[in-house]
Order: sequence, then C-alpha cells, then structure tokens
Amino acid sequence: MVTLNEYEKYVGADVIYELELYAEKLKNVSIQNINSTAVGGGVAEILNRMIPLLRQLDVNAGWDVIKGGEKFFEVTKKMHNALHGKKEQFTQDEIDLYLETNEMNDDVLDNGSDIYFIHDPQPCALIRNKKKKDRWIWRCHIDFSNPDLFTWDFLKQFIEQYDVSVFSAPSFARELKIPQVLISPSIDPLSDKNKDLSQETIDSVLEKYNIDKNRLIVTQISRFDYLKDPVGVVKVFKQVRKYIDCQLVLAGGGATDDPEGAKVLEEVQNITENDPDIFLLLLPPASDIEINALQRASTVVLQKSLREGFGLTVAEALWKSKPVIAGAVGGIPLQISHKYSGLLTHTIDGTAFALKQLLQNPDYAKKLGENGHEHIRKNYLITRHLRDYLLLFISLLNEKHDVVYL
Repeated sequence: MVTLNEYEKYVGADVIYELELYAEKLKNVSIQNINSTAVGGGVAEILNRMIPLLRQLDVNAGWDVIKGGEKFFEVTKKMHNALHGKKEQFTQDEIDLYLETNEMNDDVLDNGSDIYFIHDPQPCALIRNKKKKDRWIWRCHIDFSNPDLFTWDFLKQFIEQYDVSVFSAPSFARELKIPQVLISPSIDPLSDKNKDLSQETIDSVLEKYNIDKNRLIVTQISRFDYLKDPVGVVKVFKQVRKYIDCQLVLAGGGATDDPEGAKVLEEVQNITENDPDIFLLLLPPASDIEINALQRASTVVLQKSLREGFGLTVAEALWKSKPVIAGAVGGIPLQISHKYSGLLTHTIDGTAFALKQLLQNPDYAKKLGENGHEHIRKNYLITRHLRDYLLLFISLLNEKHDVVYL
C-alpha cells in the first residue's frame, strides 16, 4: 500500500503535515461514502485511492455501493444524459423504479456514521433517511451546466435536503437553498495509472496490441460513451491521416452502471471499417498499467468530450507531460489553459486542425506538455483533494455547522 509520506517528493513535507493537522480534528468521526459502482469511471477510481489515505490519517472513512437492476441503471443513465443537456422523457414507472430502488438500498446506510457522503444522482434519494444529528453531503461529479429542467427539478427536491452540495467546476453550480462548495477531483501520481514506467514496460504494451512504436500515435482513453464522442475522434483521425502518417488508439472500458457502452462500441467499430491504423481496445477494469503505457507512448492525447464532468484523463495525460487536445467543456478548461498547457477545441474540424499543428510542431507540443505537467502538480494531485475534503468535513461538524467555502 502507498503511504502518505511517499507524496512528499511531489508536494513537499508541509503539505503532508497540514493534512495530519486537519485529520486530528476528525478523531472519532465516522464518514460513509456511497455511490453506484465499485468498478469503472472516475468516481470509483478516486474512492479506491482516497479511502485508504483517509484511513492512514486515522479518519474513519468507509465506502459502500448501492444495488440496482438493469432497468434501474437504464433509468439513471437517461438521468445522466439529461443532466448533460440531452432531452429525455421519463415515465411514471421509471420515476417509481428510481425511488423504489433507493428505498430498497436503505440498508446500505451505516447508522453509526456522522457524515454521509453521497455521490451523483443514482443514490441521491437516500437523503430521505436523514436524521437531525446527521450531516449529509451530495457530491456531483457530472456536468450540470445545462441540465434538462424536468430532471433537474426532480433531483433538486432531494438535493436541497442535504447540508451541502459539492461541484467540480464553477459552471456546474445551480441555484440551491443549501450551500455549494467547489472541489475539483484529482489524480494519484503513485497509482498504477500514473506512476513512472520503464521503456521496456511501455514497449511490451505496444507490442501486445500490435501498435507500431516507430510511428506517430494519437490516443483517446475513455469509456465508450456518446458524450466522449469516439465517433468524432475517428473522423478527426481520418482527416489528419490524409496529410500525416499516424495511428489512432481508442482505448477504454465500461462501468457497471452504464448500459450504453456496448452500443457505442459497435457504432465505433462500424465507422472504423477495419482500418489497420485504428486500434479499438476494450480494456478490462484492471488495466491501469496498460492505460499508463498507452498514454506515455502517445505523441498526442485527445479528449474530445461533448460534455464532461471533469475529465481526469486530461490530467493523467498532462501529468505524463503529453500534449493534450480536448473539448472545451465541463472541467477540462480548468485543467488546460488554451495554447499554454494544451489546446481546447469545439468541433471536428477544429480538433483536426489542432492535431495537425501538434504533430507537425513537436517542440511546441513538448512545451505544452511540460506546462501541463506543472499545472497538474500544483493543482490536481490527490493531496490537494484530501485537504479539501478534510476541511469540508471539519466545517460540517463545528458547533455552528457553518460551511467553509474552499
């Protein structure tokens, strides 16, 4: 297990000492995190890294996952899409299923907890179990900048029963009766997905997937999700390859609460037309070393999202000093300062133009990657994330129950 002191080489001893001081104030406090999946997606990944570090600080933090059937996750996927701005229609049966599934998961709640930390819409209605002495946090990890109003109004009735809401970017904040806090997510530089790798390891991964290490490699790592626009990535690549010899890697997996992944992957397979220069890699959950190696081997990394909660794959690639071209949506502009630590785009043609620019100007691409690495080191490592959460917990438990705006 990674120890907290191992982060000192990245952030300094003062940061570790500060975390220990804050954690002292949370002795004998129990915190229960609840979300909808233990595998796949950024929420599960963050919790997998965060919980052990909180426990090292002697903070009694736990993590549980709600259960739901296939139809429940189809409904919550529709909710997810609607909150990203897609127009969806919900039947009364679907609304009832959402509420009934939340009610059936009442037993997941640990009645001895002081703070309940609920992540995203799927378990949002668990708040109906709130007791007067409890403190409840609703953490939104998705892009709320332009939600479908019916879906937002439905969830809002539950969100406003929480003590505080947490969003990842300023543009996601909504009009609410409860306090709102901005806490961006983070990456772990010591995880298998982000730690340093030997060239031998990187080369072995490329050889495993028959990717030519001597040719330019363009990569997008993400779930096969419409909002990640993998079809648009293929169109970008086909435009650019007319002028520059290169390969495209589209790699990612699914999440247990996302039933659309197989359909999206099929559409991408159809548009690739068995192109030998396009590598579609459906990776299993324990593929962090492979993802790390693919990012490190890449000439340019794309994240052509149409909507995005935050897009930690951007931070992962920048941490590896890779030039990144990404959609100017969600939390991505917080990670990329346009033309300084990466390039932001809005269209297929714009992305193709930016990609040609970086492939043809390696010195410029290298500088963008170097600037991006330093930006991530200062702002988006897990130690900063830990600090923000510790301060939030402390603020909820002080005698006046005021919220500290981080």
